[in-house]
Amino acid sequence: MQLGVSSYTFGWAVGVPGHWPDHPLEEQGLLDKAVQAGVQLVQLGDNLPVHELSERRLQALRQRATRESIALELGARGLTPGHLHRYLRLCEHLNARLLRFVIDGPDYEPSVAEVVTVLKEAVPTFQKTGVTLGLENHDRLIAAEFATIVEQVGSERVGICLDSVNSMGAGEGLEQIVGTLAPYTVNLHLKDFGIQRLSHLMGFQIDGRPAGQGLLNIPWLLERIGQTGRCQTAILEQWVVPEASLDDTIAKENRWAAESLTYLRTLAGLEFSPNQATVLNHRTGK
Repeated sequence: MQLGVSSYTFGWAVGVPGHWPDHPLEEQGLLDKAVQAGVQLVQLGDNLPVHELSERRLQALRQRATRESIALELGARGLTPGHLHRYLRLCEHLNARLLRFVIDGPDYEPSVAEVVTVLKEAVPTFQKTGVTLGLENHDRLIAAEFATIVEQVGSERVGICLDSVNSMGAGEGLEQIVGTLAPYTVNLHLKDFGIQRLSHLMGFQIDGRPAGQGLLNIPWLLERIGQTGRCQTAILEQWVVPEASLDDTIAKENRWAAESLTYLRTLAGLEFSPNQATVLNHRTGK
């Protein structure tokens, strides 16, 4: 699997509701961070919405990615037919071969049957463009429902973006979601985490850790996902515990990213640059 970074690797720098930096990290800055880290894969998530970029910025993004030999993946939220096709066009424009989607959006929580209908109608476009869709496991649906969606759509171009922590919000642990969703996983979000008891002893808190310093058994996860041969890319994401100031939080986020990438560089099954076949497919669109 090729390892990449994301706008969610640097979520505080991009900006979160109520905490906006004076100079938010934008698409070119994210590419800068990838180049500095020696990473040749960047996933632009819904926190850095590509559909809001001007044509000039889109063209500059494509040109820079080509020049730096960086493969792009796109991410979006709110799986309506119109938004899906908007992002499929953007994938074509930017030579992105993977599109990660969170199903729900503001005031939009479609049923499993509705999601299946949307995706079935889009299958010809997936096939035409060569784009693979990864539905991200989020905390409204359980793993079995995500598996049902993929099975009922029945296309090799529709799979799962497996996030290592999100499903805890649906009451499901990692072994359960991996056991159910590994065969369908086309993209992996590596997000380490910790669990600590609150000081008043009435409950626990789940938050992030640098990769390799939390409870996520990353070697085991890579081995299990790698067994299917379907997942080609893995993206570092972070839930960075905030500091007293936003500047200090962003500095911490950068440290965590560096520590995480240093650790991930040591693991079998992860590559910082694409293999020759991946490069060929990215450049030719095959």
